[in-house]
Amino acid sequence: MKKKVLLFVLSVVLVLSVLSGCGTKETSGNDSSDVIKIGVLEPMTGSSAAGGEMTVEGIKLANEKVSTVLGKKVQLVIVDNKSDKVEAANAASRLVDKDKVVAIIGSYGSSLSMAAGDIVKNAKVPAVGCSPTNPLVTLNNDYYFRVCFIDPFQGTVMANYAFNDLGAKKAAIIQDVQQDYSVGLSSYFKKAFVELAGSESSIVGESSYNTGDQDFSAQLTNIKSLNPDVIFAPGNYGESALLIKQARELGITVPILGGDTWEAEEFLEIGGDAVEGAVYSTHFTSESPVTEVSKTFLEDYRNKFNKEANAFAALGYDAYMIIIDAIEKAGEADPVLIRDNIAATEGFIGATGNISLDVNGDAVKSAVINKVQNGKFSYLTTIEPIK
Repeated sequence: MKKKVLLFVLSVVLVLSVLSGCGTKETSGNDSSDVIKIGVLEPMTGSSAAGGEMTVEGIKLANEKVSTVLGKKVQLVIVDNKSDKVEAANAASRLVDKDKVVAIIGSYGSSLSMAAGDIVKNAKVPAVGCSPTNPLVTLNNDYYFRVCFIDPFQGTVMANYAFNDLGAKKAAIIQDVQQDYSVGLSSYFKKAFVELAGSESSIVGESSYNTGDQDFSAQLTNIKSLNPDVIFAPGNYGESALLIKQARELGITVPILGGDTWEAEEFLEIGGDAVEGAVYSTHFTSESPVTEVSKTFLEDYRNKFNKEANAFAALGYDAYMIIIDAIEKAGEADPVLIRDNIAATEGFIGATGNISLDVNGDAVKSAVINKVQNGKFSYLTTIEPIK
């Protein structure tokens, strides 16, 4: 009997010892004194998944390159916003309330970033967007920043390209009314093109569709009858590729232009030969590195992923590095101090260029124009912002 009791006591002691060891290990791994958490709010599934995945590649590469700050390990907390506004808001809440991150990177997609806006603002946790270009992302929000240019600049760049380079006098617009990105960019293109052409009638038609639509024949048939010189159709890579493919099948041969969301391999795969010649604005090109950091980033990216880097990966890389720089300057992992130092960013040398943030938290930087040639994205030119 005594032997059985002794064995039972020893078993209990052993179990308690194991549980105690596990608890100590878990606490150490999540203790804020040992780890600095940076949230990543990106679409890993849904209609914008390709953009989110490309962005996260750049963020992970940056984290591997600079994995500690202030002597502490930097832990990425990646949350999928599922390409959905409600999910984006929920994901942002989780990052600030449950995961206790000191800053957030994201999101691909202006609507998704805007959905998180009030959450980060009220929690006083800074967010740095990689590619959300709609001006409303940072407007009246001292806690939201971005490393990309904004739609007024991007829309103007493409209007100038259409009018000056293509010689277009009449333009048509096809937009995704569910995407703030598409609606905003279309609006700025229209404004700039009308100013260039000198007449409201230079925009011969405007058509709309919804995210997830597969058939654009009605919109395209209407646009074809208006005989534009160029079509501006910014939208998600999937819908845009299908739209262009159907346009060519209907015999529409005029140039079709878009924005930075087209820079995804899926755009080429879905569109096939039909997207040959498509022109779009973007933030970066591997064909023309703009800084020494660009060259290092490109080499590291090739070594890790065995492919050329895209604009979204480069922007994700820069967003992470700017946050790390702000933490170092703050001297502690305090979200408000980090926010203050992000806001003061000026002349930061990143993979996508020299980044300075204006009073709204927007990056003042150049735009790149690319064209699909021989089934690949090819560099055309770089457009500098007007100062």
